[in-house]
Amino acid sequence: MNLLKSPWHVVFLLGFLAYLGIRGAYARRTRNIEKVHRQVDRQEKILLLVVISSTMLPPLLYLFTPLLSFADYRLPVFVPWCGAAIMLPALWLFWRSHADLGPNWSATLEVRKDHQLVTHGVYRRIRHPMYAAIILWGLAQGLLLSNWLAGWSTLVPFLVMYVLRTPREERMMCEFFGDAYRDYMGQTGRLLPRLFGRR
Repeated sequence: MNLLKSPWHVVFLLGFLAYLGIRGAYARRTRNIEKVHRQVDRQEKILLLVVISSTMLPPLLYLFTPLLSFADYRLPVFVPWCGAAIMLPALWLFWRSHADLGPNWSATLEVRKDHQLVTHGVYRRIRHPMYAAIILWGLAQGLLLSNWLAGWSTLVPFLVMYVLRTPREERMMCEFFGDAYRDYMGQTGRLLPRLFGRR
């Protein structure tokens, strides 16, 4: 069992459980809030299926079975330390972005009843801190798990989802919030703070 081969595997598993715990807690809190608009078409369903399965299955197969051992490789000793150092802010940002959104959070492209445009907290400078957190998490995973399939199974599919989904999400937000969201876009970056606001 690979879980016992390295203490870094245990570190990853603890972070993974925290990651799932954060997402599960906020999914339960928002489950019964009425939705007024859903944009969950075939593309969105496929993206969600691919990202969820690639986030869950390869790391667990790697940690608890020998099935993916053929894709192992060696990492320099300092690399997992870097992964752990990235994992901590990734988890904090993942939690904080859920907390700041509160009842406005959804895992899919949808607008809830009494949906509000959130521009405070970690959303003050960037529009998609949750996506930034997942990208950081995927990078940390790749540095903690020295396996081509399990290590990078979150980052690569999620980057594809990010590129395809973000423009659609922002068009939906412009549709519902109009100039307020366009002004917000002008003052923020997608994943990193904008150095200069757009007039």
